[in-house]
Amino acid sequence: MKTTTAIATLASAKIALHVGTFLAHTWLLAPLTAPWLLGNGHPQSIALTFDDGPDPISTPQVLDILERNAVKATFFVLGEMVDRQPQLIRDILAAGHELGVHGYWHKNHLFRSARSIRYDIARTLAAVEAAGGVRPTWYRPPYGVVTRADLTAAHAEGLRIVLWGTWGRDWRRQASAVSVMADLRSRLRPGSTILLHDSDHTSYPGSFQTTIQALPQLIDLARSQELAFVTLAHHGI
Repeated sequence: MKTTTAIATLASAKIALHVGTFLAHTWLLAPLTAPWLLGNGHPQSIALTFDDGPDPISTPQVLDILERNAVKATFFVLGEMVDRQPQLIRDILAAGHELGVHGYWHKNHLFRSARSIRYDIARTLAAVEAAGGVRPTWYRPPYGVVTRADLTAAHAEGLRIVLWGTWGRDWRRQASAVSVMADLRSRLRPGSTILLHDSDHTSYPGSFQTTIQALPQLIDLARSQELAFVTLAHHGI
């Protein structure tokens, strides 16, 4: 009985530590607890980032808009998508964009084991290296949830964690170009890191169309404020 109680106590302590780290390191609380996670950089620039790709339908359309407007971005890719579409990784790199790791599967890390998180990150890195011949330096956990295991695994792989300062919530069923721009404006500051999605793989089906509609408006807004789009590597974070 005592042994069972001790094991339960130890398990509860581990969960508390795991969850406690999440409470201190998630996008909602990062402004107060871990502002370094928000990706605030040079006040003359903003970093545009995309999650959840690459997707054979939507990612090329995003790349086309970026090329036509001479904008560089950072793509946080899912390993399972990379393995399905390795050529898109090469297309992203050939266009001068940057890659980051978003995990192999888009699963919340809050209640995943440290071992599974290490495997998840390592497998994604391997997929990206096999497809594009580069090793990313940035990591963004799914849902912006950073656990103690994420911090440890990222450090072991030489990755820097970055979340975002503002997002368009373009993944929602009810999102529109108007709502995306309103959400972006609410927190957009010089030096911000912006989150959008180049895939609806984990979002409402077809939501990428909203992103594509809003993207030119975002580019115009940033340039009206004389802000330059840069990759995270050139953002000074």
